[in-house]
Amino acid sequence: MQNELTPGQLGRELRSGSSRFLKRRRNIVGLAFFSSAVLGGIALYQIGIVKKLPGPRWCGFDAEKVNGSTQAYSILAVPDALLGLTSYAATACLAGMGPENRWRTHPLIPIGMGVKLIADVALAGKLTVDSCRKYRSVSVWSLLAGAATFAALGLAIPETKAALRYMTGGDHGQ
Repeated sequence: MQNELTPGQLGRELRSGSSRFLKRRRNIVGLAFFSSAVLGGIALYQIGIVKKLPGPRWCGFDAEKVNGSTQAYSILAVPDALLGLTSYAATACLAGMGPENRWRTHPLIPIGMGVKLIADVALAGKLTVDSCRKYRSVSVWSLLAGAATFAALGLAIPETKAALRYMTGGDHGQ
């Protein structure tokens, strides 16, 4: 690993750096936290702390039907919102990890973040399609978390592409 920073230097760089990739990474962390807040509310419902999930009363929207479905409890005998919280924590860590120019110094980190977000978007899409097909309803809360995930992927793509180009001997500039 080239150009290793001390923890103090890394902290200062992450807090005050201004590269376009670092700005995007900060937004990815913000979107992961937003999604975590949304899933936190769903998890409170799924575990029984909150008895009712609010949502619009429009045709096709039923947060309780979707988030209380059997599918929501089918993986590892854990409410899926709790698994989602873990996933968004990993996304935030990947976005916050490494120095400002990590696409050059640690290219596997932004590539890993991009791959993880692609998987997250695919899962969010699959779950949305499943809820439409199986339950004829969607959860506004799940849609909000999914939309934030799609936005995060859009923010991650440029750095991921730069890291891939760098690793394959292509473009060496930002």
